[in-house]
This record gives sequence, structure tokens and C-alpha cells, in this order.
Amino acid sequence: MFGALCMVVVGILGSELFLSLVSFVLMLASVVVLFWGWDQLRIVRFPVLFLLLMIPLPAIVFNQLTFPLQILASKLAAAALPLLGISVLREGNIINLAAMSLEVPDACSGIRSLFSLITLAIIGGYTIRERRELWALSILAAVPVAVFANALRIIGAGLLAQHWNANKAEGFFHTFSGWLVFLVSLGILIWLWQNLLSLWVPSGARS
Repeated sequence: MFGALCMVVVGILGSELFLSLVSFVLMLASVVVLFWGWDQLRIVRFPVLFLLLMIPLPAIVFNQLTFPLQILASKLAAAALPLLGISVLREGNIINLAAMSLEVPDACSGIRSLFSLITLAIIGGYTIRERRELWALSILAAVPVAVFANALRIIGAGLLAQHWNANKAEGFFHTFSGWLVFLVSLGILIWLWQNLLSLWVPSGARS
């Protein structure tokens, strides 16, 4: 509790929201230990630690993760579009088409979808926590799935801008494609998770 109080004081004085929010989880764990003991904390450790996922990353960490994801999604889209008959010229996170230039900003880096998928993978993996290797694989699988899905969204915008209307690649399509791509990536993740799970089921149990 003392550590949690010190952490929230430092967070407030340093205007660091991350520390202040982490202190809440630490305080919650301290209350469980105080009233019910360490054994009870071991029982509820997953839901307590799961609360850490509700805390936004510090800006310095968030920015360090966002830019590589922007570049990776841009590279994948720039490599795929010529295969679909569209000439492109990539400059950093900007993909230049004949009709328009597509920029992959921070909001389109896919980092929010990535963390959402990781969170869902952690929830799903908890149901099979006895198989830690499978749990870890399901979480790690969320990373390439999120990157692939985000690149697919950029490819769709490029196709739409080139073959239909450059203005159609923005506005409603930009918002709707975000939801659609997330649902697709979630479906892929569930499919991968089910296939991984089937590999761990004994052949006698599958029959």
C-alpha cells in the first residue's frame, strides 16, 4: 500500500498518468492481501493483472511502437499493390499513387487493433491456461494478424482510390474499413486459435 501511495504521488507530481493508474492496481492487490491474505491474491491474480491492460501506454512507449508499425504496414501495402496492377512509390509512411497519395498516420498504424487482439487472445488463452505454450502462441499470433489486417486496409484504400474515386478512400470508407478489418483479423485469430487447439487435443479425443 505504501508503494502504491508513493507511486500515485510521483505520478501526480510528474503529470504521469501511467504511474497513477498502475498504482490503483497495486493498491487493489494490497487490499486483497490485507483482508484475505496472499493465498487469495494468488487465486485472483489473473483478473487483478488483467486490469493492467486497461491502462494506456506511456506516450514515449506508444510512439516507439507506432512508427515501426506504420512503416511495416506501408511496406506491405506498397509491395502488394503493384501485384494488383497499381504502380506506387513509397516514401516512408506515404504511398504515392497516380490518383492520390496515401498517408499512414499514427491512427492507422494498427496499434490499437493490435492491443485489442492481444487482450482478446489473453482472455481466450486463459480458458486453456494449463497449456502455457498454446496460450503464448495465441498471444504472439495476434501480432502478425494485426499487421496483415492493417496492410489489407491500406491496400483496399489504394484500390478504391485508383479504380473508383480518390475521395471515396476517405470519410466513410476509412471509418468502416477500420471496423471491418478488425472483425476480419478477429476471425483469423479465432481460426488460428482453434487450429492450434486441435493440434493439442489427443487423436483419441478428436475421434
